[in-house]
Amino acid sequence: MTERELDRIIEMAWEDRTPFEAIEAQFKLSEADVIKLMRRELKPNSFKLWRKRVNSGTSSKHLKKRNDNITRFKSARQKSISNNKISKR
Repeated sequence: MTERELDRIIEMAWEDRTPFEAIEAQFKLSEADVIKLMRRELKPNSFKLWRKRVNSGTSSKHLKKRNDNITRFKSARQKSISNNKISKR
């Protein structure tokens, strides 16, 4: 995995509207793999804050818990992604 891909995965994991299913579809990483990656790459307090937010009952990180009004994987500010590759920035 390249540094750019790693940065993108972390960015997607931090985004509230990007579900784990989108990360899995693009990078073939399960939720457990993303959690391991975040634990390895983030500072301990940053990881704890992220986990607390992801585990909240209203989390949109899981499609099943997500509000039905949210119909997209990405935020409006996120660059478009095609063919599982990161677009040029």
